[in-house]
Amino acid sequence: MSDELAALGRDLVDVAVLRGSFVLRSGQTSSYYIDKYRFTTRPRLLKALGVELARRLPADTQRVAGPVLGAVALATAVSLESGLPSLMVRDAAKEYGTAQLIEGLLEPGDRVTVVEDIVTTGGAALQAVHTLRAAGAQVLGVIAVVDREQGGPAAFADAGVAFQALFTSGQLGL
Repeated sequence: MSDELAALGRDLVDVAVLRGSFVLRSGQTSSYYIDKYRFTTRPRLLKALGVELARRLPADTQRVAGPVLGAVALATAVSLESGLPSLMVRDAAKEYGTAQLIEGLLEPGDRVTVVEDIVTTGGAALQAVHTLRAAGAQVLGVIAVVDREQGGPAAFADAGVAFQALFTSGQLGL
C-alpha cells in the first residue's frame, strides 16, 4: 500500500469508525461501525476516495453505478474524477414520477462498474449488480472503499463478479 493510500486509510478510521455494539445491514452484530456518511460528507475525503476508486476502474468501463443511498456520493465522486456518466441503482422502484429502478441513462450492453462504500456480505452491491444485469448492462465488477472481510468477496466470486476494495478491515486495524 502506498504512503498516500495508507494516510487516506488512517483519515478514514479517524473520522468514520465508531466503537460499541452495532447491528449491520447484514443482520450481523459488530463491535465497530464504519459510518460512511462521516466520510462521504467531507469534501477532502470524498475527493480523495473518488480519485483512488477511479484509478481502479476497469479500462473499458462506460458508466459507474452506486446503490442508493450510501454509495451515490462515491459514484458521483468517481464520475467527476473519471469523466464517466454515473447511475443510481434503487433497491425498489419509486412509486411516482418515472418509477425507475435505475436513474440515469443506461443502454443495453453498457459496461458498468459498481461503486460501493462498505462491503460486509455484499448484499446491497449484489442487488445492484442483478438490477443492472436485468436491464441489459454488462457489469465489469464492484469496487469498494472497505471490505469488512465477512463474506463479501466470496459472494461476489459466486456471482461471477470481480471485486476489489481500497482497504480491508484488517488493513485498517479494525
